[in-house]
Amino acid sequence: MLIAAAVCPHPPLLIPAALGAAASDPPPALNAVGKACAVAVHALAAAQPDLIAVVGGGPADREYPASAAGSLHEFGVPVTVGEGEPVLPLSLTVARWLLDNAGITAGPGRGGQGPEVLLQAVNHTAAPGECLKLGVLIAERAPRVALLAMGDASARRARDAEGAPDAEAQEYDDELAEALAAADARWLARLDPRRDDELMVAGRAAWQVLAGAATGARLHGRLLSMANPYGVTYLVASWGEPGTD
Repeated sequence: MLIAAAVCPHPPLLIPAALGAAASDPPPALNAVGKACAVAVHALAAAQPDLIAVVGGGPADREYPASAAGSLHEFGVPVTVGEGEPVLPLSLTVARWLLDNAGITAGPGRGGQGPEVLLQAVNHTAAPGECLKLGVLIAERAPRVALLAMGDASARRARDAEGAPDAEAQEYDDELAEALAAADARWLARLDPRRDDELMVAGRAAWQVLAGAATGARLHGRLLSMANPYGVTYLVASWGEPGTD
């Protein structure tokens, strides 16, 4: 059963080592996003789940062990997260760093040293129904499940070098922010893949997995951060059971 959730973006620059010399003084907006992600991930651990499931977009549906590594080499950044051959997609690479930074590692469950950790890639193009079904299955894997959904909102404004306003992208991001703040899983379940593709949204599939996992759960939400420092909107939210603030 889903008892907590978090939504975080996955820009490579969220990992300080990717900033190089600027790591000691990151852009204020990016720094705020990073701090909000840390708060959201710590809240997952504080919920005392048996399982922390991390879901992020990738080229195909695939479950990875919690020890799997990822890298930013394809982005021209010599950074590796974890040990061994890098196999994780970007979304799960950033998520793995967030978990490590929060001191969350693959444990044997609440009876031991910590929650079990699952890294799940979901195909970027997966149909809504498939995403919802996957979410239901994840929520059934343990009595107490916390889910971290990785995904960026609209990046369409980043295509315009002039930085001109994009009313449709802004409307989408505002509506998404409201849904996350209200823990509105039904709104996420209705996301249209065609519209999200037009708006260059990277988080749709992962958010719909979250919607499926939240079926039957009574959670309240908080929007922790909303920023678009590079023309891409980054949203951070935290969902929990009533009375857990």
